[in-house]
Amino acid sequence: MATTADLKNGMCIELNGKTFMVVEFQHVKPGKGPAFVRTKLKNLENGRTIDNTFTAGVNIEPVRVERRPYQYLYEDDMGCNFMHTETFEQIQIPREMIENSDLMREGQVVEVMFHTEKETVLSAELPPIVDMEVTYTEPGIKGDTASTNSLKPATVDTGATVRVPLFINTGEKIRVDTRTREYYERIK
Repeated sequence: MATTADLKNGMCIELNGKTFMVVEFQHVKPGKGPAFVRTKLKNLENGRTIDNTFTAGVNIEPVRVERRPYQYLYEDDMGCNFMHTETFEQIQIPREMIENSDLMREGQVVEVMFHTEKETVLSAELPPIVDMEVTYTEPGIKGDTASTNSLKPATVDTGATVRVPLFINTGEKIRVDTRTREYYERIK
């Protein structure tokens, strides 16, 4: 058993029978009244984020989770199929459990988070930065520079659409941040 003093970003806890990950927390000591902890929790079963307030010192139930590397193989009508990179065990994960799944390509290694006691999949995370090739975007205009803050939509090789600077053209390779879906840099 742990208390609210043990909370950390990324920690997984059980609350009302569901598994949540702590996105952020803040200890608050008002001038009047007891101290409390304001938290933002992400439900790992459906991906929704909620705000919750705990009284300081309250017991919380931590959950042991394990991150394992899995390679994305293919998608069928049952979901996305992954293979463990060391044991070659195969699992299926519904596309809804994978954040920004349209940025995922075959052969890519992702981190799958498991609830160790129940041995169930909680979520799958792509690497923070992925390399993509722009398959279509409107042509750039001469005179556009890197200092321009204007962005345009671009379709990448996985079929996803991301916003890129005006100087990026079709056929170029770029890096995309999978957490924010933003253009990161051009690959030379």
